[in-house]
Amino acid sequence: MIQAEHLTGGYGHTDVVRGLSFSVKKGELFGILGPNGSGKTTLLKMISGVVPITEGSLFIKDKQLRDYKPKELAKRVAVLPQISSQSFAYTVKETVSLGRYAHQSGFLPIWKEEDEQAVMKAMRQTGTDRFADVTLDALSGGERQRVFLAQALAQEPEILLLDEPTNHLDLSFQKDLLDLLKRMTTELDLTVVSIFHDLNLASLYCERLLLMEGGELRSLGLPSEVLKEKSIHEVYKTEIHKQPHPEVPKPQMSILPERTAEEEADVTIDHTFMSQNDEFIALESPIVLKTLSAGVIGAGWGWHRSFVNRHVDKNYSHPAYKEDMRNFLKERSFDVNETVGMMTAVHLHTAAYQFMEVEGVSVFTVVTAGVGNAVDISRSAEHDRLFLPGTINIWVFANGHLSEEAFVQAVMTATEAKVKALVDQGVHDPLTGSQATGTSTDSILIAATQRGKKQEFAGSISPLGQAVGQAVYNCMIRALSSNSRRGS
Repeated sequence: MIQAEHLTGGYGHTDVVRGLSFSVKKGELFGILGPNGSGKTTLLKMISGVVPITEGSLFIKDKQLRDYKPKELAKRVAVLPQISSQSFAYTVKETVSLGRYAHQSGFLPIWKEEDEQAVMKAMRQTGTDRFADVTLDALSGGERQRVFLAQALAQEPEILLLDEPTNHLDLSFQKDLLDLLKRMTTELDLTVVSIFHDLNLASLYCERLLLMEGGELRSLGLPSEVLKEKSIHEVYKTEIHKQPHPEVPKPQMSILPERTAEEEADVTIDHTFMSQNDEFIALESPIVLKTLSAGVIGAGWGWHRSFVNRHVDKNYSHPAYKEDMRNFLKERSFDVNETVGMMTAVHLHTAAYQFMEVEGVSVFTVVTAGVGNAVDISRSAEHDRLFLPGTINIWVFANGHLSEEAFVQAVMTATEAKVKALVDQGVHDPLTGSQATGTSTDSILIAATQRGKKQEFAGSISPLGQAVGQAVYNCMIRALSSNSRRGS
């Protein structure tokens, strides 16, 4: 649909865009990225024919841009500029009708039925038909942006060019507008080329991205190929972190603010932050910790300050157990948003905890462990699928800066240590009589201060892994022994 070859151009004798080559497919939502002054808007104006091309070539539907007459080009390409704070006393329908200019001819153009149909269709597509007779100055910024989009669509273009279409729009209007544009690329085969300042929105909605730097092409490809930490850091001159979106297979970029001296200061998590009674064991950290957990509350990745292991009866059953846990926490003045909450059926006085340091790397571990619902994972299908309260709950607090790989390896290491303790204690699955590997609803937490020395690994040969493995194993043995003496 669009083919640029060694495209160069700009204003006067200054070439703002230099040597760009790229293509845009029919029905594609194509994003242009780059910092201020990188040439994004100039490139868009070159595609629309406003800024001249001094070198190279630009094809629109296999025809050179320079060979199009203005009205002919307007039937192919429509432009939605940045939203302006200015508005006019035209009605919505009158504003949208201006998009039919390219399809009219003669000194006194005649409004035809096809013009009326195109205007009404564009308003229906953008949801602006419901306020067709309202003046533009009575609308919100997001509503006006929809009106100007309808005006562009009334041209019945094959290509739509947008310059930061979500600028000045609130979150809901940004999503609505981009959802609409994405839908039009699939339903109408509309080709959309848009400038974005928001890297995350560009990643979510665009099939491919073009990253510009100093008027030149820095990278071109899928969002996962263009949005790389190294290149984004170099182009935008800022610290960022790349991570996957939690629900869709697209990368997202997070800005990393400069840390203060207080935020960099080492904090060591140990037993002094722990409290215990018959209802729960709690650890309240002086700082928010990065966490990976399988808790009833606070599961998955997160940042938490409070950690609660709640005792419940071994026959506990609640149809809304998560809500029950939230209420339990709220009644005891824990902030649910900053708390990881677990349940255990073992008596809490049998819990074991240990501070372990290996080669300057320390962890604090807390374990509750009983074997009333022990299971051999290889034969778990022979058990009833009853949701019973967890009995083996493992907390590992690492005093260091863990990579995501280290978090996951810490889960593996702690699990290996748990199973080894069950083997050494001779714990068997009561149904199958085979070696137990855990209980039916075990839970685990890995939390880290994210301060101090970076810990890339937590496997069994690393100092962090050795600290985790020894502490979890020792706590498991002690907790299982305590429960055995108690007869549970």
